[in-house]
Amino acid sequence: MKPRTILITGGSGKFGRPLVSHFLEMGDRVITTCRSSESLEKILVEFARYGEKFVGIQADLTDPEAVNTLMETLDSQGIRPDCLVNNARSLGFLKIESNGLVGRENFAGEFLLDVIVPYELTMALGRQKNSQLRSVVNIGSMYGTVAANPHLYADPARQSPLHYGVAKAALAHLTKELAVRLSNNGVQVNCVAFGGVEGRVDEAFKQRYAQLCPMGRMLKEDEIVGPVDVLLSDKCSGVTGHTLAVDGGWSVW
Repeated sequence: MKPRTILITGGSGKFGRPLVSHFLEMGDRVITTCRSSESLEKILVEFARYGEKFVGIQADLTDPEAVNTLMETLDSQGIRPDCLVNNARSLGFLKIESNGLVGRENFAGEFLLDVIVPYELTMALGRQKNSQLRSVVNIGSMYGTVAANPHLYADPARQSPLHYGVAKAALAHLTKELAVRLSNNGVQVNCVAFGGVEGRVDEAFKQRYAQLCPMGRMLKEDEIVGPVDVLLSDKCSGVTGHTLAVDGGWSVW
């Protein structure tokens, strides 16, 4: 398979960094966005050895003009991505109010990054002059398929924000809509609904998770990249509009 040009939003985060690293190691050209200059500087240093194969762009995708500005940057550098991974997130939007409810601003912000921005960016790349776009993968969650299990959390309302799952459910449906609407352009659109990944939780949480999951454990970080890589490859040329569950069986019971 010839090298791809892959745009990954949110390249400095928990999912973004291993994705960036993997595709660079595969010989692909990777373009990624980071919200802050500090995050961008760190990732530029980390992957400097890849030279022109790696391009980092600072972009706050919550800004109304962010997608247009990003497209102008890509056009100015003659970059025509053939693959897109919609991965950008902001943990700040997951905050819960003191009354235990989701504030309107955070609800809207989560929906903006999980649904509206992926829509805008996918359509912008699809309509880019001399577009090469052929495959899109949206990073979803098992909570877009099933509701959060309250037995997993000590404080479910705060530790499992309701609007996260609602936005991921909308992302799964957006995947279907875009798959249909872009099919005549030869663009595949799929989603990966990940389960919980180790790294931000304590041992007690991991034990509770294991008891509720058929596989008996959380996902490991090195299990993030494989499903995305496969969906972006020629091996999945017949797959579109699909949400692939990578959750250790969490959503089957």
